[in-house]
Order: sequence, then C-alpha cells, then structure tokens
Amino acid sequence: MVFSNKPVQFLLVALVASIPYFGFANPAVDSLSVVNEPVAAHEAHAAPEKKEFNATELINDHIKDSHEFHIADWEGHPISLYLPVILWTNNGLEVFSAEAFHHDNTGEHVVDINGQKFVRFNEVIFYADKYEALAKEQRELGAFEFDARPLDFSITKNVFSMFMSALVMFFLFLVVARSYKKNQLAPKGLAGFLEPLVTFVRDDIARPNIGEKQYAKYMPYLLTIFFFIWINNLIGLIPFFPFSSNLTGNIYFTFVLALITFIVTTLSGNKDYWGHIFNTPGVPFWLAPIMIPVEIIGMLTKPFALMIRLFANITAGHIIILSLVSLIFIFETVWISPISGAFVLFMSVLEMLVAALQAYVFTLLSALFIGQAVAEHDHH
Repeated sequence: MVFSNKPVQFLLVALVASIPYFGFANPAVDSLSVVNEPVAAHEAHAAPEKKEFNATELINDHIKDSHEFHIADWEGHPISLYLPVILWTNNGLEVFSAEAFHHDNTGEHVVDINGQKFVRFNEVIFYADKYEALAKEQRELGAFEFDARPLDFSITKNVFSMFMSALVMFFLFLVVARSYKKNQLAPKGLAGFLEPLVTFVRDDIARPNIGEKQYAKYMPYLLTIFFFIWINNLIGLIPFFPFSSNLTGNIYFTFVLALITFIVTTLSGNKDYWGHIFNTPGVPFWLAPIMIPVEIIGMLTKPFALMIRLFANITAGHIIILSLVSLIFIFETVWISPISGAFVLFMSVLEMLVAALQAYVFTLLSALFIGQAVAEHDHH
C-alpha cells in the first residue's frame, strides 16, 4: 500500500520523532557503603526493614502523568520504557532520554545536559538554579512557574497515548472510507461496526440539538471528540504497556477539549445568541447591569462543567479500582483478595460503560451548546 498524501507523511514523521527509549533503571551506588566492610557485612545479614504500604502514593503514581512507562520489575530493578525529553532552553533545543533523571537517588532528580542543570520535581522540569530560589508552594504548583522552566515539549505517557489514539482513529476511518469506495452496498467488517456509531452521533446527537439546516458542518468535530474521548477512556482501563495512561483523567486535557467547544460555540453564535446575552428578552433595561454579567458567567460555566465532568468521572473510576486493589496490601492477607478481585472486576466492567457514557455526554453537551448558539428564533 502506498500513501502519497501529506497527512500520512506528517503522522509517520511524528511517530518516528516520538520513538521512546527502553532500558533498565540504574540506581545510584553510594560510595560510602563500602568504606567500612564489617559494618556493611553486619547490615547485609540484618533483617531488611519492611516498608509500610502507602495506598495514596500508589494511587497518585498511577493516575499522574510520567516521563516513562514502568513495565515490570526484574531482580529488584524496574524495567521501564523511557520517553524522550524535549526542551527548548536558553541554549536552544535539548533532546535526551528520561532515563537521565534516574541516575541519582534523591527525590528531586537532577541532570546535567551540555553544561545546563535541570531538576525534575513531580514530573515538572525546572532550571536547577531557578528551582532553588522557589518556595515549597511554588514548587508544588511548578506547572505555572514559567520563568523557572524551559519550554517542555516532552513525550510523556499522556502525549504518547494521545498520538497512539490519533493514529488508531486515522487508520480506522481510512479503512472505513476505502471500504465505502469499494462497496456501495451494505457495509461489512469494520465499516459495519462503525456505521451505527456514526449514524447515532448524527441522528441522536447532532440533528436534534443543532438542527437540520446546520448540523452537517459540525459533524466532523462531534465525531472526532466522541471517538477520541471513547478510545482514550478505554486505553486508560488497560493496565499494561503501551496503554495504562490516564489522559482523559488529566484536567489539562479536559480543559483543552472544553476550550475548543467554547471557541466553536462562541464563533458560531448568531445575532439572536448575542442578543439574548446583551439584551435579554422580556427583562427591563434597568436590570441589564445585572443580567449581562450573569449571562456571561453562564457562557463560562458551560465549558467549565464539561471539563470537570469528564475529568472527575474518569479519575474517580481509576481511584476506586486502585483503592480496591490496595485493600489486599492494607489488610496483608490473601483472604481479602477474592473479595477485592470481585469488586475490581465489577468496577472494571462498569468503567467500560462509563467510558462510552462520558464520550456520549461530552459530545451531547457540546452539540447542545453549539445548537443554542446557532438557533434561529422567530420574531413576531
């Protein structure tokens, strides 16, 4: 099969550029541990100190974004797939493997790249010298400390998942489009599976909420967000590589999706839509100073509700499943595992339903907001 169109070339280049790095973690060796051999030998025979299980740490580690995929452990060493770190710094572009941040043994990972030192704290990368000047609260909210950070274009787990789901969607619909060109009769195979979903978005979401006259031009956007959210919701339920990311449970991602819906709605608004905001029908003119701010706040709460609903529902499902698994280690008995396993299985099946439901709700509300913006009212 030969692809000659530019979108395919662009996707292939993006895929090659995001090739990750695979390797074993190299824990640092403390040089002081071999100075006093008798003490070292005594400590080697001493019983290892048991580390207390921390369920909060486990849950936060699984739901947050990361620069590597932890695949398994082998003889006490983690096997990880390290993703590329791409930074635009004061000295230009720097590209290196995230494995560089694992060469030390501290909580704040420091790395020296071509004479520049960087610190990674809570998966946020800072300039080392500027990081030292930040207060604890500023470090915790490091994503917003733009003066202390280089521009970060790194391929994290969530970005990797986003690229993967975009490629899956591209090739799914490419296959379906070619199937329709060859077969003008009833669709078969993949086309037969996807056609009811496409017609569902068209007939049950777009047409009733946007209207028969204008729904068609918004169909590409509605289909994109429906399948994009659904695929990423399902990817988040699979606990092993190359899946296991929590893209739709990331509030930055849901913020961007809600922002796109807000922009589409705002740019599509007709004179009736803006007239309702700045000159609410049936309201005395002296109430305008109160009603206009209320209507503007209403415009902003709609995308906010979209953002929070998707983020909260997906994150809550992950936290519940991980909490149920953690019960086995909290009670430290194998007898709890059948109960915990049964509830995990039930919640996983329920989350498969939630994955489709949240994609439907986000698409439905987006169509509803767009429909309100383009609706034409009869004036008597």
